Amino acid sequence: MRMPPFERYLEGLRLLGVFLIGAIVGAIVLNALFAAQFEAFYMTRNELENKLEQYELEIKSLNQYKNQHTVIKTIQLRIAENEDQKSRATLDKVTQAELIKRVKSDLSIFIGQSIFDIDSDAKFARRLLERKVYTDVSGKDYRVELSTVLLVDNALQIWMTVLPYAKPPAT
Repeated sequence: MRMPPFERYLEGLRLLGVFLIGAIVGAIVLNALFAAQFEAFYMTRNELENKLEQYELEIKSLNQYKNQHTVIKTIQLRIAENEDQKSRATLDKVTQAELIKRVKSDLSIFIGQSIFDIDSDAKFARRLLERKVYTDVSGKDYRVELSTVLLVDNALQIWMTVLPYAKPPAT
């Protein structure tokens, strides 16, 4: 039995190998693009869900206190960045939204309070959150400090700084 010469198939096998490598590399690139697009979609979805929840709570509180003109109707929290935080890694949107949500739930006792008692309320809020440590979804601990408290048009606006919390060494 005679064997056909294998040399005449070498060029076709090389082309087949190049085609297969190209298909594998193309699949990897396509998968990476899909993963990046899905992550962006997930972040946008979480951000929009958090905004929707905040807006629903604001609408509820505004409807509850719409006839009272001397009370705090909403609380708006903002995370302020100082020079120390610019050198560190910034917080991602999901962590920021979760921290704002938790701090807002702690400060929700101020909704419906008189705006004329804001001085004592602000001191109380500072004492309430002075040593408070919040844990995010990934298990990292953060310490929240209120830097500025301002009352404008029945909305309590609070700027806070978020710092990573280093647990004290066990003694």
